[in-house]
Amino acid sequence: MLARHGWSRRQPSAGPGYSIVSTEEDGHKVSALGSMNGHSRNGKGHAPRRKHRNRFVKKNGQCNVYFANLSNKSQRYMADIFTTCVDTRWRYMLMIFSAAFLVSWLFFGFLFWCIAFFHGDLNAPAVGGGPSLLKPCIMHVNSFLGAFLFSVETQTTIGYGFRCVTEECPLAIMAVVVQSIVGCVIDSFMIGTIMAKMARPKKRAQTLLFSHHAVISVRDGKLCLMWRVGNLRRSHIVEAHVRAQLIKPYMTEEGEYLPLDQRDLNVGYDVGLDRIFLVSPIIIVHEIDEESPLYGIGKEELETENFEIVVILEGMVEATAMTTQARSSYLASEILWGHRFEPVVFEEKNHYKVDYSRFHKTYEVAGTPCCSARELQESKMTILPSPPPPSAFCYENELALVSQDEDEDDDEVGVVLGGSSKEEGGVIQMMDFGSHLDLERLQATLPLDTISYRRESAI
Repeated sequence: MLARHGWSRRQPSAGPGYSIVSTEEDGHKVSALGSMNGHSRNGKGHAPRRKHRNRFVKKNGQCNVYFANLSNKSQRYMADIFTTCVDTRWRYMLMIFSAAFLVSWLFFGFLFWCIAFFHGDLNAPAVGGGPSLLKPCIMHVNSFLGAFLFSVETQTTIGYGFRCVTEECPLAIMAVVVQSIVGCVIDSFMIGTIMAKMARPKKRAQTLLFSHHAVISVRDGKLCLMWRVGNLRRSHIVEAHVRAQLIKPYMTEEGEYLPLDQRDLNVGYDVGLDRIFLVSPIIIVHEIDEESPLYGIGKEELETENFEIVVILEGMVEATAMTTQARSSYLASEILWGHRFEPVVFEEKNHYKVDYSRFHKTYEVAGTPCCSARELQESKMTILPSPPPPSAFCYENELALVSQDEDEDDDEVGVVLGGSSKEEGGVIQMMDFGSHLDLERLQATLPLDTISYRRESAI
């Protein structure tokens, strides 16, 4: 049906002036467009390449910081043994868990063996070997192995009924009482540590997603820094809010060098835009204004800048009501100038569909100014002089249009180009013989019906 009107079905090429960044590797290529052999496409030399910068926060949220020359490190960590056990790795935690029980069993087993040895129970005749005038402290403990088994049975309250302590030795009775108390303490500590380690909201951050790249483009007539966040689970993040900080070296007026100076990036804290309802992926926007650290940075300056933007998403886990925090970061080389994110939310018949295959993808927007926000403000330039005409066709609309099914093409194209009058029907039939230029002229003169491009399957 589309071919009948001079339209051809093709893959979304993002239209004229657009290009797709499908992967992180392609994103780096786009961010370095025009920098071949140190020259741009117009033949002019580029600014020197930026110095390689180590990440302060890795992509997975881990802080790339190493502590050295700490005094009394072991004592400080042992003073907060519970937090130390919770923070340690699982393999070490299981080793500590097993070692704590084994050491306690061996210690009290050795204590019971010593009590039996000094009482003379080890020299008593075996069972059935004749009457014995000596009443043992612990029945049927004739070796260290027997004492060890009695220790395990006492601490774990197994109680097979074969070995037991008698009233002959008060010291053995006291040892049983002490071992029972120590066993309860070890059980409580270990179980509490394991439960706290399993219930940590840190793992919830594994299902919170940040886009691979951040972008700078025009939104509502102003340059904005944007990145996308998403939640892969159905359970919500309660009271979710976002923060961002720019980290770069800074030299004070007095000559003091700060290697990691932190500056806040306003993401709408004053008006409450930092608090988000994270059900579907959301694009976080930082408006580059006079108070922004990016106010004087243009496209060329971005290629040589040496900074890192740390983004933080915080909120409470709905299932446990515990606070979780997800982190990521963007180097200057991971910020794409003049790009936007592809749409990922589409309206279906009875629900909204989120296509996470497009979560990290961006497309380039033609006409984005390459100068900084300060230069735009000083020159009083108007980025968007007027809203686009009703017949203007953007990439999001094209993306939704090419994803339609063949069965729906005939019906929906008939609605869009339907003959409300015989005159319009005649003009549409002429499109079979017209050129692409004729089609553009017709679009500028024909009144077109308003189309909702949010619905992917209904175009």
